[in-house]
Amino acid sequence: MEQLTSCKEAIKCCMETKRFAVAYLYNEEKTMEMHIHDNYELYISLSGGKQFFIGESCYEIEPGDVFVINNYESHYVVQQENTPHERIVVSVHPEFLKCFSTEKTNIAACFNNRGADVGHRISLDKEQQQRLIYLLHKVTSADGYGADLIETAAFLEVMVLVNGLFSDHNKIAVGKYQYNELVGNIIEYINQNVTGRVTISAIASHFYLSDAYVCRAFKSETGTTINKYLVARRISIAKALLAQGASVNEACEKSGFNDYTNFVKSFKKAVGLSPKSYGKYSVN
Repeated sequence: MEQLTSCKEAIKCCMETKRFAVAYLYNEEKTMEMHIHDNYELYISLSGGKQFFIGESCYEIEPGDVFVINNYESHYVVQQENTPHERIVVSVHPEFLKCFSTEKTNIAACFNNRGADVGHRISLDKEQQQRLIYLLHKVTSADGYGADLIETAAFLEVMVLVNGLFSDHNKIAVGKYQYNELVGNIIEYINQNVTGRVTISAIASHFYLSDAYVCRAFKSETGTTINKYLVARRISIAKALLAQGASVNEACEKSGFNDYTNFVKSFKKAVGLSPKSYGKYSVN
């Protein structure tokens, strides 16, 4: 399997082949804004030094951290240092994992079987890091006769390893980055009211602050804007609703978008498909 050098290339390859793709990334690739995609993602940090915003949570990234992100979670890496950030991103098509999961072993569990109290991060020790990187190298270096079987077998070993570590890791409390009190309260307020009429003015009024102040505080702490965060959270909800068979109108209304045209435009920009096309694709 070709070793890619762009996250966008990995996503495209994964979705076109309906399998998986591996990208080794360095600081030279521009960090994407808060986004959502239809594949699962394993994000393996080799150097640390940044923050990872996933859904409602934020994590300090340390060397050896692995993050598991499903196809309904918005995410965004926040620049914290100007040093190179080495990482491996594995994009995985959800249907591919279904084909190889069994009654005893669900290798998609780390992406899907998560309650509100379960985090996205696994912190690996040196031996675990070496094992994971060895298996990923085996995936991308397979060549010659039987290369497709070797890369598939090595990839399945990766997923068995990650799921086992994820299960063990989340039996204990998982540490998350703590925002300053104001921004933490703003995020909590947004998530409690995400499907209602949330505006910057409403947020500012709730905390007895100016619009400009809450916007500046949020951007400084999270690296993104309130509006981008709000739209990403609503699109995550809309994707889940459409996948469950809701109509486009229902998804628009129940996810908190008040304007149908804006919903369709925002959804297509974030997901790459119109809500109608996504609904047909997901249900089928």
